[in-house]
Amino acid sequence: MDWVPRTRLGKMVLNGEITTMSQALATKLPLREAEIVDILLPDLKDEVIDVNIVQRMTDSGRRVKFRITCVVGNGDGFIGIGRAKGKEVGPSIRKAIDNAKLNIIEIKRGCGSWECGCGMPHSLPFTVVGKSGSVEVVLRPAPRGISLAVGDVAKSLLTLAGVKDSWGFAKGHTKTTVNYAYATFDALRKTIEMRVSEEQEKRQNIVSGPVMMQVAEDTTPQEE
Repeated sequence: MDWVPRTRLGKMVLNGEITTMSQALATKLPLREAEIVDILLPDLKDEVIDVNIVQRMTDSGRRVKFRITCVVGNGDGFIGIGRAKGKEVGPSIRKAIDNAKLNIIEIKRGCGSWECGCGMPHSLPFTVVGKSGSVEVVLRPAPRGISLAVGDVAKSLLTLAGVKDSWGFAKGHTKTTVNYAYATFDALRKTIEMRVSEEQEKRQNIVSGPVMMQVAEDTTPQEE
């Protein structure tokens, strides 16, 4: 591989000391190289959320720049969002994707709906609220089969994060796509920041990060 890491975290990943994204985030070291995410999450998907054209008049004439907002996720507990601007669309998108990788977070999932009780981490473990600008997004746990009852922007983020069922409510200037996306991202971040008891974690089968890894670690079925 031609990549030469410049940071301590990058060197630890390249040397094999860190093998998962959860371990990398647990070190609390700053994530400053997109190649780290490429190695630890090779199945990462990306989606362009918003393309905005910014025009500016100067003495030499009109200058046009593109402002791109992208979201990345592996569909199994990791999500990131980033923005970039430039004179050309292609390089701006690639830069926005790299910025999204540097902002990647690990979320918690569970079965927090009282209507369900299946014990599978298909939804959110509890209600979370996110804000960005004038937009406020409320995400609530939903029973299996409801799917994502949220707006299109929030649906893209939740899908990439690996949430299959959720109720969603938004207020404010929701037509502002960027604020809507960042408010949803802020709500997902709250799943990690909120503390839960061991009893609640077992009852709702709350999983932090990838579900498949958790299933592999815990092969014993839970008895009701």
